[in-house]
Amino acid sequence: MRTHAELFLCRGPRRFRVDLSEEFVMKKLLLGFVVAFAGFNVQMIPAAIAEETGNSPTSSSSCELRPVLIEDFNEETPPNRRIESISSSRIGPARWTAHTPWNGDFGDARFMDPLPGGPFNIKDGVLSITASKDSEGHWTSGLIAAADATGAGFGTRYGYFEARMKLPPGPGTWPAFWLAALKPVQGSDRNVEIDVIEYYGQFTFAYRPAIHVWYKDETKTRGNDQKVDVPDGSLVQDFHSYGVDVSPQAIVFFLDGKQVWSQPTPPELDGPLYPLVNLALGSGWPIDRTPNPSTLLVDYVHVYGRDAGPPGGCPPGPPR
Repeated sequence: MRTHAELFLCRGPRRFRVDLSEEFVMKKLLLGFVVAFAGFNVQMIPAAIAEETGNSPTSSSSCELRPVLIEDFNEETPPNRRIESISSSRIGPARWTAHTPWNGDFGDARFMDPLPGGPFNIKDGVLSITASKDSEGHWTSGLIAAADATGAGFGTRYGYFEARMKLPPGPGTWPAFWLAALKPVQGSDRNVEIDVIEYYGQFTFAYRPAIHVWYKDETKTRGNDQKVDVPDGSLVQDFHSYGVDVSPQAIVFFLDGKQVWSQPTPPELDGPLYPLVNLALGSGWPIDRTPNPSTLLVDYVHVYGRDAGPPGGCPPGPPR
């Protein structure tokens, strides 16, 4: 007789619960005032412009990709040497916030505000997000989001999003690079979420991209994901690029510039998306053997906007 496990994915605006047999779960998952945030080398267009990019299906037939957010974490490049590069909750002079805009932090490690001695650090052009136990034995970690609850932020409806990262080894780690709807949180509905990568540290030979559509009416909420096989242990041994191309026709996922999965674009995608990166722990899996500390390394986060393109669509993928 099979036993059952409940896998709770709490990243979206509402809790998403899936009841799965252990056999099926294994098949699915096996298959600031900031230390060193003293200035990111970042190029970006204002949020008001970012929200216009590709907003109208008839806006243009151009396939040109234009920079929206080019974050390389090069702390020594003026004039970006600013201590307010990340804040706890507001985009303004800050380019990132340290929590999900809908106040929906998740996982078994508490996401911290950007404070000295916190989870964030920059060295040699690489951002590190570290999960560790505090003096009382409680896990803490970090998240960055390019938006806040008012809808201020940096994103695009159509275009290409990519992060280059080296994932932390060890069971219980749950790093992710993902996209959420850039709109005011209050009153929002029909929100598209794109998970470019979710990685579960105890399953070292695969990761999962996913697409979710979140409704206030939970009966309308839906999602789909895919297992992507990789050489065992490869994602924790070196940096890899994780990308997604979003167009009116399709959402196409990439690993190191090679296409790994594609799905039709949901009709609910009616506005821009912004990027988030985090190191969470758990997702229903035990963290008793998670290394303390565990660190996610992020080389860059790049966002390129594109118009809706011709009726037949644009060639998907990173800028060439």
